[in-house]
Amino acid sequence: MSDSQALRDSFALVGKSGDEVPRYFYSYLFLIAPEVRPMFPVAMGAQRDRLVAALGRIVAEADDPDRLLPYLRQLGRDHRKFQVVAQHYEAVGQALLATLAYFLGEAWTPELQHGWTEAYTLVARTMVEAAEDDARVNPPWWNGEVVQIEPRGFDLAVITLRLDRPMAYRAGQSVMVETPTLPSTWRSFTPANATRADGIIEFHVRAVDGGLVSPALVYGLRRGDVLRLGAPVGGRLTLQASGGRDLVLIAGGTGLAPLRALVEEIAWHGHARGVDLFVGARDARGLYDQQVLRQLTEANPWLRVTPLVGADAGTVDNRSLAGPVLRAAHWHGRSFYVCGSPSMVSATVRDLAGAGVSHDLLHFEEDAR
Repeated sequence: MSDSQALRDSFALVGKSGDEVPRYFYSYLFLIAPEVRPMFPVAMGAQRDRLVAALGRIVAEADDPDRLLPYLRQLGRDHRKFQVVAQHYEAVGQALLATLAYFLGEAWTPELQHGWTEAYTLVARTMVEAAEDDARVNPPWWNGEVVQIEPRGFDLAVITLRLDRPMAYRAGQSVMVETPTLPSTWRSFTPANATRADGIIEFHVRAVDGGLVSPALVYGLRRGDVLRLGAPVGGRLTLQASGGRDLVLIAGGTGLAPLRALVEEIAWHGHARGVDLFVGARDARGLYDQQVLRQLTEANPWLRVTPLVGADAGTVDNRSLAGPVLRAAHWHGRSFYVCGSPSMVSATVRDLAGAGVSHDLLHFEEDAR
């Protein structure tokens, strides 16, 4: 992109106006293209955050096409579930330029307008082409019929779906989910099982205080309901990142789901390797999936599961699970996967790195930093 530093500088200047920026953008977009409003949720807070995050990443990686272009292609594929088509990108571009012009004021020069126009043209073209390529092989979304709901606590449920068509995903990838009661409101969940030929997919869902989608799934879902699922995304928690090494998996709460899926992928589709799985919980009731884990350990001698309960599961001031893990596991040269609450992940990764685990062997969700 031409003069990417100018894009970054101008975006930083616009960012000083805070939440007013995405509010202006969406107000302008819905004014010039009212037909796109039903694509968005009624409550726009999370959507505004995603817009700012996406724009920030695009300008930050403007000089790094090896990182930026795959991200844009993934965005293009992912936006198919919103029924976005090529002509919608023109309206978005108009709204973006109008927003930048409004907040930059006199700093909005013809040169800057040209640079942003050129940058957005590349973004839109890349996303449209990726969406068109994906449409040749995948649907815009999958329908998943609820076949079982198992409460595993007052705020947690294991939900089993049967998809209407095969979905090829790697263990550790996530999918966006939409419930029939909250149209256009999508939230990310990670399957707890590896890909199955029968189309069965399992989610572990905890109702988040003040959330929308997770409480609707835990408390409002009924057998026979149909959810929509977006295309699988992400690669930080997938096995391909580990290079075939033995693994140390560290789970907190429903962060167990993607790590259990990794174990299943090794058992069903991969070559056996040493795996230590640590499952953290505040108390024994938090070890909600012990029966399945016992079955996996009985069937796979390369797997060892260790529960971490009480003091071993961290404290209010320090959620780190690194201490008991490093004392219990032979960890030198192994790949570490950490998944759970953001506070647990950041504290555990910090302590693992401090103990000498190299960064290239630490795998965790980037937004948990």
